[in-house]
Amino acid sequence: MKILLSEEQLRQGIARLAGQIEECYNGRPLTVVGVLIGSVILLADLVRQLSLPLRVEMVQTRSYHGSSTRPGQLTLNVDLLSGDLRGRDVLLVDDIFDTGHTLAALLPEIERLQPASVRTAVLLRKADRCEVAVQPDFVAFDIPDEFVVGFGLDYRDQYRHLPYLAALEPSDLASPLPSDRSSTNSHDHSEDASR
Repeated sequence: MKILLSEEQLRQGIARLAGQIEECYNGRPLTVVGVLIGSVILLADLVRQLSLPLRVEMVQTRSYHGSSTRPGQLTLNVDLLSGDLRGRDVLLVDDIFDTGHTLAALLPEIERLQPASVRTAVLLRKADRCEVAVQPDFVAFDIPDEFVVGFGLDYRDQYRHLPYLAALEPSDLASPLPSDRSSTNSHDHSEDASR
């Protein structure tokens, strides 16, 4: 695995992101909606840097399954929203904009709840992989088309805890994970990997 963004680079990027968001909303109340599971670390760091009146909500999506390193069938769960979004400014926060299908599917679901506005923020964007017309409003970093882990992003439910962002090498993808070593068939233990 090779480090793409250090802890310090991530901290600086999130501070820039927070500054852009504050400038856009100019003190107006904001509802920040994080996309589980991958955005939790970004969400925690981001909201602590925003000096706006805000609420935090969550939705869940899943597009990476098992040992896949490419997005698959997308499933959405907006039932986790506990508050009414009607008439509120909403910022949808996700960890990575890869093909764009997650945000493209989530935006109409959020808009159906009649917010005053909806904007999107992502930690990472793979610009060359976009397959939809949607683009995030706020982006901390553009990255190359590599499978990345750390800072909330995982591979087969591993590596989310890393305080930096790393790209997995082909040998990392082929090796059994620590939790798989007790099994003779690593695919039997694979769980859905949420990004």
